[in-house]
Amino acid sequence: MTTTVTILGSGTCVPSLKRSSAAILVRSGPARILVDVGAGTLHRLVAAGETVFSITHLLLTHFHPDHSGALPAFLFANKYPAIQRQVPLKLIGGPGLRRFFQGLTAAWGHWLQLPDHLFSLVERSAGDRECFAAQGFVLRACPVAHNPESLAYRITGTDGVSVVYSGDTDTCDALVELARGADVFICEASLPDGQKVPGHLTPSLAGRLAARAAVAHLVLTHLYPECDGVDIAAQCRRTWSGPLTVARDLMQIRVTSDGIVIEETGTPP
Repeated sequence: MTTTVTILGSGTCVPSLKRSSAAILVRSGPARILVDVGAGTLHRLVAAGETVFSITHLLLTHFHPDHSGALPAFLFANKYPAIQRQVPLKLIGGPGLRRFFQGLTAAWGHWLQLPDHLFSLVERSAGDRECFAAQGFVLRACPVAHNPESLAYRITGTDGVSVVYSGDTDTCDALVELARGADVFICEASLPDGQKVPGHLTPSLAGRLAARAAVAHLVLTHLYPECDGVDIAAQCRRTWSGPLTVARDLMQIRVTSDGIVIEETGTPP
């Protein structure tokens, strides 16, 4: 089965009808991998043809609300008695994940708790570079320059297609190594060139990382409203000459023998 990526949320913490908060969906074999779960993710998930019940792995890049804010709603939706979860859910994140999850359950109690045979939690240490193998994909991660728990992920499907998602980050050598040779590099480019803030990238900086990593295709995401008023693709072209896409919500990305295929799976309201 071809590995596909759907951009569920290409935005940030700023409410937008066009761009939900951060989330991507990776389909690989039987696996349905949700990476980040910001506001709006659950609705975009349905629009992309999936449900909370079909997700097998939920990866958090870090715990900021625009990347994790819909996690309580995601877990609560699994309590709906008319539809029972059939496949186990594995929650994966960086240092502090267990404490973060315990804080949620302290606030919401049993409403967020799934049966033990349907839920497990994996907290990765900051220096953990080991591969995590599951049915349908192999996962690697590395720490990135944002928050202490921040991780970027590399997902390699059974077809050999590799997808790297930066999460939030500043310029980071570890991310370059994780992304090296990736088929698809989904990288944050929060603000236009000239408006950089610590812990985030601009289009030209994202392009520089992509060039260093020699990726096949660069996708810019995590875009603040300021990015909609300028040509961020042109800014990225200052440092990146390869295939380039500016993410949109519900955009689907497939890697084929003829290259990357970009499709629209729906239209945000």
